[in-house]
Amino acid sequence: MSAQRFHLAGVMGWPIHHSRSPIIHRAWMAQYGMAGDYVPFAVQPGNLEKALRALAPLGLSGCNLTIPHKEEALRIVDRLDEAARSIGAVNCVVVDADGLLTGRNYDAFGFIESVRSSAPGWRADKGPAVVLGAGGAARAIIFGLRQAGARDIVIVNRTDERAQALASEFGATCAPWSARADVLAGAAMLVNTTALGMVGQPPLDLALGALPKDALVADIVYAPLTTPLLADARAHGATTVDGLGMLIHQARPAFRDWFGVMPEASADLRARLEASL
Repeated sequence: MSAQRFHLAGVMGWPIHHSRSPIIHRAWMAQYGMAGDYVPFAVQPGNLEKALRALAPLGLSGCNLTIPHKEEALRIVDRLDEAARSIGAVNCVVVDADGLLTGRNYDAFGFIESVRSSAPGWRADKGPAVVLGAGGAARAIIFGLRQAGARDIVIVNRTDERAQALASEFGATCAPWSARADVLAGAAMLVNTTALGMVGQPPLDLALGALPKDALVADIVYAPLTTPLLADARAHGATTVDGLGMLIHQARPAFRDWFGVMPEASADLRARLEASL
């Protein structure tokens, strides 16, 4: 690893002050003795193309994208990986050796790796997976579950049309929001991809009585770290996975693509992130 190289990447969003990504990538840079920085860029809607085209001339290796830029980037980048194309969103942009931009999506990877590290014996094909929500995060989770071998996926969303469209695209089934408690019977996994339960959002009103006690319950929300859903699931006896692991694990292959090192998701890094919440 050349000591002369200044390693530079960042994250673009609007707003961006809430992002924990700088904590993650700066910690890895320090761990691997890299000179450089990871910078938050507040990029207004409408300016994304100019910002992304500036990556190469400014010497950045790439960037992450967060709300509201993930979908817009699809039409801007020069190449797309399978995950970004299937999910319909880009969360990682890599400046290639030829100066062109490749759009990738590591949200599915981050989710599956987080589940595997939290529940080492987990199998995607153990039984039905119930996914709450039908937005961009749900697309990433469903893509990841399919890639991991899940056979039966049930989508439950407050808007039936969105759930049906997503179910049709990914070969899943859907159920009405009013039946969200009933479809838990026999489920091996429950994943909340909605903002319900997040700080400043309404609670997720869901009774877990029908959920098997050996099920796994995941919530991609990480503020608060223990959502009411996860607290209820633990009281029910289920294995739980919070949203912080997904954030850490999706960052690992991005760091690798930019800087050539696949970092580990350490307990120390997780503690730093927890302290920032």
